[in-house]
This record gives sequence, structure tokens and C-alpha cells, in this order.
Amino acid sequence: MSLAPPFTAESAQKKVKMAQDLWNTQNPENVAKAYTTNTIWRNRDRFLSGQEELTAFLVQKWEKEKSYKLRKELFAFTSNRIAVQFWYEYQDSHDSMKWKRCYGLEDWTYADEDGGKMRKRQMSGNDVEIAEDERWFKDGVDVNTVEIGEQHW
Repeated sequence: MSLAPPFTAESAQKKVKMAQDLWNTQNPENVAKAYTTNTIWRNRDRFLSGQEELTAFLVQKWEKEKSYKLRKELFAFTSNRIAVQFWYEYQDSHDSMKWKRCYGLEDWTYADEDGGKMRKRQMSGNDVEIAEDERWFKDGVDVNTVEIGEQHW
């Protein structure tokens, strides 16, 4: 099955989980390879373009966000676009290693060429401080099996 556009429900779902697994590696160089060389991003209040800026951004992100664990779920799709809802938890190295959870949505647009790489990504997210006992994605837990209640969707 091709994971390049045009997407089907099955290929869009696989693309989302593949992205989730890739981001959970926390390897900036490998993550950047999933995007076109001229990719454009909005990540919260930052605007980025190209794989070099993306890689530098991801290095900074994971220097701050320790113990990072992410889950993405397909929200909607068209022939070359995917929308996802996501949650991730991390320890904030810039804030006394407090646990935080980010809730958000992403809008992805894929290039028609370039083997199905993402051309544009827009992310909106909000961080919420959580206590250790409120964590979902503890060590050894499969992020895909965690029950996330309706109040968090």
C-alpha cells in the first residue's frame, strides 16, 4: 500500500501512526527527512521553512522536552491532507523538570510528488502541567492502548 497521496482511510491512518512512531524516536535528522526540502511550518508561534530550520527546531524542542511520549490520532483526511489530534507528555527541562501534557491539532498537506513527503504542517497546542500520578504515557506503556477519555478529545 502506498502512503503517498491520494489517501484512503487506511493509508491516512497508517501515515498518522508512522508519523507518531517517527516522532517518538526523537531523532531530529530522521524526522526532518519525512518533510520536503522546502517544507513550511507553523508550530504554535514559530514559523519555519526548510529541513535545516526544522532540524534545528527539533533539536531545541527535545533539549527542552525530556521523557517525551506522543500519541497521534487521525481526525480527518482528503486526497492530500490529513488532520490529526495529538497528546504528548514530557518533563520540562526549562521548568524544574515538571511533567506537562500538550493537547493539540495538526493540519498536514502533502506534496503530489516527492514520494508522499509532507509539504506543510500547522500545529496548535497547549501545555498543561500534570502531576506524576496523572501521566498516561508512563515507561513501558504502549501509547496506542492508553484510554483517553472524551473530556480530553
